[in-house]
Order: sequence, then C-alpha cells, then structure tokens
Amino acid sequence: MKQRIITAVIAAAVFLPIVIYGGLPFVIFMYLLATVGLYEALKMKGFSITSIPGFLSFLLILVLLVPSAWIPTDFVFAKVDVLLLIALLLLTYTVISKNKFTFDDVGFILISTVYVGMGFFYFIEIREISLAYVFFALIVIWTTDSGAYFIGKSLGRNKLWPEISPNKTVEGSLGGVVCAIVVAVIFQFTVGFEHSLLITILIASILSVVGQIGDLAESALKRHYQVKDSGKLLPGHGGILDRFDSLLFVLPLLHFIHKFLS
Repeated sequence: MKQRIITAVIAAAVFLPIVIYGGLPFVIFMYLLATVGLYEALKMKGFSITSIPGFLSFLLILVLLVPSAWIPTDFVFAKVDVLLLIALLLLTYTVISKNKFTFDDVGFILISTVYVGMGFFYFIEIREISLAYVFFALIVIWTTDSGAYFIGKSLGRNKLWPEISPNKTVEGSLGGVVCAIVVAVIFQFTVGFEHSLLITILIASILSVVGQIGDLAESALKRHYQVKDSGKLLPGHGGILDRFDSLLFVLPLLHFIHKFLS
C-alpha cells in the first residue's frame, strides 16, 4: 500500500499539471501514454515492436490519436480509411509469413490498437470540450476504485466475477457506485457542473459502472494471457493499461453523452 501511495502521488504531480495546462503538451503526453499502453498490449501477446505488425500498429495509433481540431475539413482521407488500409496490410502479411502471423493475430492487433488509441483520443477530445469534464471523469473513476476497494475489504462477501477478478465483490462494486454518486454531488455544488443535479448523478452512476466494466475487461485480457500486470512502469500499480483501463471505457462514453446532451 505504501508503494502504491508514493507512486500515485508522484504520478499525480506529473499528470495533473499537464492535464490542467492542456494544449500541445497534453496531446504529446497522450501520445506517450497511448504508445506505452499499446506496447504493453502487444507484449502480452508476444509481439515485438520491431516486427512488421508492431510497426503497423504503432503507425495506426499515431493516426487514431490525431485531434479532430487538427484535421482540415477538406482532408481527403478519414481515420477509418487508414484503419482499413492497415487491416489490408496485416492480412497481406499473413500471406507473406505463410500464416505464421494468423488471422487471429490480425484481429488482436486491430482491436488492441483501436481500444488503446481511441480511448486516449477521446481523452484529448474531452479535454478540448471542458477541463471540468476531465476532472469529473477522473474523480468518478478514482472514487469508484477507492470505494470499491475499501468497502469490498470491509463488507465484501459475494464475489462479483471470480473467473476474471477473484478479489472483487458485489458489495465493493455497489459501494464504489455509491461513493461516485456522493462525490459527484459534491462536485456539482462546489465546481458547478453544467448539468442538473439529477443528470449529474445519472452520469456518475453510468460512468462508475462502465469504469468497472473497463477494469474487468483488462483483467480478462491479463488472465487470458496469464500476466499479473500489463507492465511495470508504475510500481505498486502495474502498467499504463492497469491505471487507465477504466478511463479507456469511460472517456468515449462521456464524449457520446456530451454530444447527446448538447
């Protein structure tokens, strides 16, 4: 626990000022985090970053992360065009490699790159919309994680999904949602969110649940590939995917919610 707290404090001291400042430094930081996250995903599967599939996946994530504001309205190619081109190149490589690189491998590369790349892309997009949205998402997720952990430790009796994450409990999961709602209410009355209190509570509840699903999805990935952590970059926490697994699910959803309510 001590190691986790020290790492969290140091990470927050680096992370939060960049988020607050925004602009180009924030975009560059997102590129860095996404690149490390993709590296961790490829490593789980046993792909080298110097391989042809590894190179193509990193090329794709560079494109996926380009902020919408940077793309000219009359630009000929869309991101989906690049995604299709990379998919075709990867399928071509299955032929060149005589099926040592398989169709399943193509699927892993594409899904992993879209999962990581689009998650961090929406981090950039949400930051462009509003810093309050970013902090709302961060506070909801961090509160959910902490609430689920401590309430699960003290009151947890029923396993939530033991085949994927043996330590998580139903009581902890529900406690995490309740904690997220409480903090969302405080956020509304202190910072002043743009939505009504009822909408704020509803959004916090949805994000809390979806964030836990994102956590479980990454746990399922690690369990499938029999690794404890996605990486070792953050002592006591694991890797970038271990820390951002919930946000990779939450941020795209928050962006869609914003568009729906606007």
